[in-house]
Amino acid sequence: MLEIQATSPSGSAHQTNLAKDQPMDWSQFRKEMPVTQRWAYFDHAAVGAIPQLAFDRILRWASEALLDGDAVWGGWQKLHEGARHTAAQLFNAQPSEISLVPNTSFGINLVAEGFPWKAGDNVVIPDHEFPSNIYPWMQLQDRGVELRVVPLDGSRLPVNALLDAIDSRTRIVSVSWVGYASGYRVDPCELAERVHERGALFFLDAIQGLGVFPLDVRKTPIDFFAADGHKWLLGPEGAGLFYLREEHLNLLRPLNIGWNSVAQGNDFSRVDLNLRRAASRYESGTQNMAGFIGLGASLETLAKFGLGPTHSAIGQRVLELTDVLAERMIRAGWALASDRSSDAVKSGILSFEIPGCDSLQLKQQLHSEKVVLSFRGGKLRLAVHAFNDESDFDRLFAAVHKLTGK
Repeated sequence: MLEIQATSPSGSAHQTNLAKDQPMDWSQFRKEMPVTQRWAYFDHAAVGAIPQLAFDRILRWASEALLDGDAVWGGWQKLHEGARHTAAQLFNAQPSEISLVPNTSFGINLVAEGFPWKAGDNVVIPDHEFPSNIYPWMQLQDRGVELRVVPLDGSRLPVNALLDAIDSRTRIVSVSWVGYASGYRVDPCELAERVHERGALFFLDAIQGLGVFPLDVRKTPIDFFAADGHKWLLGPEGAGLFYLREEHLNLLRPLNIGWNSVAQGNDFSRVDLNLRRAASRYESGTQNMAGFIGLGASLETLAKFGLGPTHSAIGQRVLELTDVLAERMIRAGWALASDRSSDAVKSGILSFEIPGCDSLQLKQQLHSEKVVLSFRGGKLRLAVHAFNDESDFDRLFAAVHKLTGK
């Protein structure tokens, strides 16, 4: 049983207990996601909707900011720190290993710009990564650091080819947990172990998997991960997570040093570059208080419905839903592009085309029918979360039939 220590809007603690075999009431999860009242919402791989609890917490913060100003700042800070502690418990990390960052790109740049590179070093990534996992490494080329890009096998990650690209000067291998366009999912535990065998560190761009699939950083030996909270974590934009294994704390040169980077923090009269002995040293100044208050509430909601470090009822639900949806697509004659060959590579993302239809135009037309999805890599992309159900699928197929006759 996973016990989540959360923080209420008043600052008092409460606990959420999760049993691995406890049946989940998915209709209740749906009730806690008001977006379902208006939309068949399939865009969690772009920007997810927030749950009711996150809305309530943010609204309360806004009301207090309006009426009380910083007279109640201490309560906000407790909720802000609550997000860090809830995240740590969800991924079996130490709170000192979690930094609250604005977005995935910020977290990747903490490593790319903070690592002690030497000319001749190299970084290995797969082809077709999201730009956030490309540009920070490209930026290192003017310092003599080579970027090695390994071609994909269709949508699949050729693990052996990735490992073959590693040599004695490879410092970091950086891979997305789930491909943003294809939905192909890798095993971060296997990758991290095999990368370590070759003497390199492993960075996981976790944004398309975090919030759905379990991640236990004590058992999965990744060195770093980053993820914004606004996708599968169901948080507001601009409030994300960066994980750094404790043993690497002094490896990275901190960037954007400020008053919040040092141990004495709010003691502004004491000017001493005594960095925090925690990943919070990378949080240089004033934080996105409203955003992290909302993210903390979203994390609590996910914990309530079965997200944990070693087991995720949410992940199981997402795979079951996407299996149903993929089967319906195939029966309807739609061309499914995502690899569904095994549960190990499946995710909540389904990439597809409808023969004879302009995908981008259809995506825009579906919006007018209150069906939200994305267009990525020249194809339509559905991203299904655990609160979706077959009524959403019915709305999707009815809207496509209305617009295309298919």
